[in-house]
Amino acid sequence: MNMLGQWISNGTSSPFYARKEIEVQKEIESAQAKVCGLGQFVFSINGEKVSDHELDPGWTNYQKLIEYVTFDVTEQLQNGKNVLGVEVGNGWYIKNDEHYTFTFPEFMPPNPNPYKPYGDMLVLACLVEIKYTDGTMENIFADDTWKTMKHPVCKSNVYGSETINGAWLQIGWNTSDYDDCDWTKAVVVNEDESPKGKLISQFQPAIKVIKKYEGRYMHQANGRDIYDFQQNMSGLLSFRIKGKAGDVVRIYPAEKLDANGDVDQVAKNWVTVDNCITYTVGTEDEWEAYRMQFTYFACRFIAIEKSSQDIEIEEIKADAISSAWKQTGSFACDDRRYEQIYDLVEKAVEANMVSVHTDCPTIERFAWQEPNHLMAPAIMYMKDGKLLWEKFLLDMRVEQHTKDDFFLDYAGNKFYPGEGLMPSQCPCYIPNVLPVPGMGSFYDIIPWGSTCILGTRWHYMFYGDQKIIEDNYEAGKRYFNYLKSKVTEEGFINHGLGDWGNPEQELARENVETAFFYADAKTLAWFAEILGVEEDVKEYQAFAKEICDNYNHRLLVQNEKGQWVYKSYEHQDSLTMTQACEALPLYWGMVPEDKTEDVVCAFRQTLAEKNCFSSGEVGLPYIIQTAAKYDMNDLICEFITKETHPSYYAFVLDGLTTLGEYWEENPRSHCHDMMGHITEWYYNGIAGIIPKKPGFAEILIKPYLPESMKEFSCTYESANGTIKVHVKESEDEILLETEVSENMKKEIDVSNLEVRNKKVVVWS
Repeated sequence: MNMLGQWISNGTSSPFYARKEIEVQKEIESAQAKVCGLGQFVFSINGEKVSDHELDPGWTNYQKLIEYVTFDVTEQLQNGKNVLGVEVGNGWYIKNDEHYTFTFPEFMPPNPNPYKPYGDMLVLACLVEIKYTDGTMENIFADDTWKTMKHPVCKSNVYGSETINGAWLQIGWNTSDYDDCDWTKAVVVNEDESPKGKLISQFQPAIKVIKKYEGRYMHQANGRDIYDFQQNMSGLLSFRIKGKAGDVVRIYPAEKLDANGDVDQVAKNWVTVDNCITYTVGTEDEWEAYRMQFTYFACRFIAIEKSSQDIEIEEIKADAISSAWKQTGSFACDDRRYEQIYDLVEKAVEANMVSVHTDCPTIERFAWQEPNHLMAPAIMYMKDGKLLWEKFLLDMRVEQHTKDDFFLDYAGNKFYPGEGLMPSQCPCYIPNVLPVPGMGSFYDIIPWGSTCILGTRWHYMFYGDQKIIEDNYEAGKRYFNYLKSKVTEEGFINHGLGDWGNPEQELARENVETAFFYADAKTLAWFAEILGVEEDVKEYQAFAKEICDNYNHRLLVQNEKGQWVYKSYEHQDSLTMTQACEALPLYWGMVPEDKTEDVVCAFRQTLAEKNCFSSGEVGLPYIIQTAAKYDMNDLICEFITKETHPSYYAFVLDGLTTLGEYWEENPRSHCHDMMGHITEWYYNGIAGIIPKKPGFAEILIKPYLPESMKEFSCTYESANGTIKVHVKESEDEILLETEVSENMKKEIDVSNLEVRNKKVVVWS
């Protein structure tokens, strides 16, 4: 028996209702309910949904970890008869493959390790704990006195498709005057068939509705009505419908329209995301209401296809959802382009935060880990990421390999990836553990796995909570020991994807991946120092020096002018430089002091030659931050506002409302936050809010005013208090206003403002 009692079910893998009548005969002092329905659930009492949560519980590896949700129900329970109601749907627990479901593309070998359901039936556990004013307690568990009924959502797909039968709607099913005589007694799940994961209370921010959008009718295309929500999002669709019993409506969501004005579900000729919400009218000429509960769609547009033109549909709405609903930062300025870029990134971040940090809402919905350090500062300035990152890092610790973990190779033999490996996805529902010929590993990638170390680093820098290091230090050490087993004879790490997303396929694996190997060693040495583990400090410092010395010996060379530069190791017959190859060693302090000036010149040269950011997602944050550090803010401004790709502003001109996946028109996914690193620069580059100590207990304010701007305002709610920066240029001077909480120490540097050759007036 689990801590919530026992698991119950309706005995199938299809969504179901569950209800239980209880009698309260004494005055309640307090009451709480602990509920878990797998894969997703909605909890109600006396006909009312208990909370503003959506899609509880958070996604996890259910074989190892399961979250239940704790609700305070003191106010919901009343004296006398009460009805507990739970609706349970599929989610990732038992993935339903109706309509679109992710499959690996044809250029990859067949995956010998497909998705496996976590059980044979959907399940529910519930514990209601009531404390009465007389000091007595009562516990109510889910058991076979509960009753179940099939749900009108007869098929629910984790990728956003649902099939609904309106005839199965049970009006008033969770109220006390409802007659449940034709409902079935719940099945108590035996121990062998029960979920195996450890139960913990859900602690990350619940998924909530952050904004409501109304579908606006556009036109007809191919006999279908096209609606525009005017925002690409992760959302919950709702509508009211009336027709003849048996009439069918099919709704097709998409991020874009095709040339004929119909929804376009083809993702860049890569895959067709053929999602469909199918609703069958249940009653004759009566209004029925529908709202998604067990999954979410990802789109801006929908096409509505009716089996009969007599069908009426109204109140077509979408509730945008996110776990990142608590805002900590804001930025506004008088150059609209910068605000539009910021909005693209922020909306993409919101759409990809659903208890895990997804790759994209449309195609994959996988918890790829690399943005959890590459994008960490960009997101943490905008949103409160403290508990979210604690969840992401817990998912990594849960998924970290032991020596006994194995998968199957293409011949069906056992394949052991290795002790300490951190999978690139956590949780990982469809493991693709074997390297793809010519492309590298998609399961074992150092900029992905290193989130266990570098994501911890960013959490500590932003929130100043040493516990995050204590929780993740041993996992980081295990991962680093694993990486040591992957070092090549030349002293490099090169088995992953390099500068993934580079538009010219300059992946520079040895350069990029080994720089992260160094960063991991350097960061672990810092963690050991914080924790007072002197032996580890010396060990990791020595290892970092060894990595750095070898890196510089093999990659730091002189060009034809005698200047020191970093060559891409992948080009043995020529001296090839990339922006990432120069930026990463500069950022991580790997460059010898006497050669730094040369490497900075080489870095500037790579920017000037391309006249844009020519980089993938892995190198981009380091390129932007290195350019800002070495007085190249003017180039950043120029590059991000270019009207053609690669450029952030080009996405705006393309009509996107969220950031695209790659630097191109009509990218595979129109809602990726993986290259949204530019908002980090908005805060620490333009506003110049730079932490000097963890948690922003001590800060440097070093603002920069782009040439096209005359004014900006920026606010950040840090762990130690509010920081405000306002800059306004007039004809004669530049005014800098700063405001920080009393318990914070600040230093102000106006050198970046003085380049405008005007008097700088500081109000502080």
